[in-house]
Amino acid sequence: MAELRPSVAPGPAAPPAPGPSASPAFASLFPPGLHAIYGECRRLYPDQPNPLQVTAIVKYWLGGPDPLDYVSMYRNMGSPSANIPEHWHYISFGLSDLYGDSRVHEFTGTDGPSGFGFELTFRLKRETGESAPPTWPAELMQGLARYVFQSGPYQPYSCRRQHREENTFCSGDHVSWHSPLDNSESRIQHMLLTEDPQMQPVQTPFGVVTFLQIVGVCTEELHSAQQWNGQGILELLRTVPVAGGPWLITDMRRGETIFEIDPHLQQERVDKGIETDGSNLSGVSAKCAWDDLSRPPEDDEDSRSICIGTQPRRLSGKDTEQIRETLRRGLEINSKPVLPPINPQRQNGLTHDRPPSRKDSLESDSSTAIIPHELIRTRQLESVHLKFNQESGALIPLCLRGRLLHGRHFTYKSITGDMAITFVSTGVEGAFATEEHPYAAHGPWLQLQRHFLTCFPSPEVSFSPAIGGTTNDRGNPSVRSRTLPLPWEIKRQDMEGERHADATLQ
Repeated sequence: MAELRPSVAPGPAAPPAPGPSASPAFASLFPPGLHAIYGECRRLYPDQPNPLQVTAIVKYWLGGPDPLDYVSMYRNMGSPSANIPEHWHYISFGLSDLYGDSRVHEFTGTDGPSGFGFELTFRLKRETGESAPPTWPAELMQGLARYVFQSGPYQPYSCRRQHREENTFCSGDHVSWHSPLDNSESRIQHMLLTEDPQMQPVQTPFGVVTFLQIVGVCTEELHSAQQWNGQGILELLRTVPVAGGPWLITDMRRGETIFEIDPHLQQERVDKGIETDGSNLSGVSAKCAWDDLSRPPEDDEDSRSICIGTQPRRLSGKDTEQIRETLRRGLEINSKPVLPPINPQRQNGLTHDRPPSRKDSLESDSSTAIIPHELIRTRQLESVHLKFNQESGALIPLCLRGRLLHGRHFTYKSITGDMAITFVSTGVEGAFATEEHPYAAHGPWLQLQRHFLTCFPSPEVSFSPAIGGTTNDRGNPSVRSRTLPLPWEIKRQDMEGERHADATLQ
């Protein structure tokens, strides 16, 4: 629960601007991390020392549900000459270390990130006659923060720390929200993330804080970001004033996508970008399952995952680490993409050479026993059965066109059990699926070698929105269909109330 109030002292008031005018006594009482971020806010908004704030009544570190202690809301006048409209500017406090006493975040040194290393911002176009900022963006930001903090019962810092690398955000990331951000009838139903155009990184006593801005987008724009890359779509949004403009300001009343405003963008920019660059989305958490049709289903010793709804055996820690590495390195555009070899030499279970990459939630909450990695042998399979829900099935063309055809890999990590499906290209090192054995499994982790796409004759199959995807208001597919020759038998069924794609590979 949160309340709206002006940020006036005492409490989390805007402190004096950093420098000689700041009272040493005041600075000693004010949380240093909070003080540093407020200093950047004061630099940007010197005429608004006490903005309206949405504040968590019960702080997260006291057992409350909201990880962000405060969300400040400023009025930004924009720049009419640069096509930047007046808007509300929201800034979060809580993803970084505000206090430095380990109540929320571990102090790792002044040279590294403070807490998660970033705070969220959001720019919402101000409506005519609007005298106060809407508060719904604050709850939206809390929702994203809960994801980063691994929403659920409050955990001690020592338990949360292991998730810090997995669920962070980076510029270019996308968030599939599947609902109007303000709970209206708006077409703005998803989000991209980028650097805030005005907020500068802040050096706090507990590390560095950067500012990631939320940008509201339509479903078609989200799909293009998935099929190509988020940074490319953000650049297109910057060139269309009504769709965001230079500062990427979200207008919840926007009724057209950038592709409807300028139809040439899809073919001349996105399609060409996919053909040239491929996609930088290397994996997703999804509803998916696989079944080994090479063996009788009565074999209880088989460690495969049978179907959604059953309890598969859990991935070993080393398998989970390798899959996590697969997703982490998905942005690296190398001539020879690598699935990192299973490496026991880790520090605290995490690698430390991570590039700016995608978020990847691969930690499991399963209570089933972990199979020791050394006791699981890699099995070559003759025939496998894949199942994906609607949204996951819609990403299959992306997997093929944007990843495998560019010599890369793509991983589906199940959110309903500890299993994963990785599609790999011929040139990917470290894969246990090979040209000779294109289907291989290591426990509940299945790999499929791209070589099988050309090894088997089969009729053409069209991946269309009927299998996975949506349509826009004009009835046109929002996911572009692509016809590819595949050795797959595709079925469409209802499963657990959802449409899903059913594929049998032989």
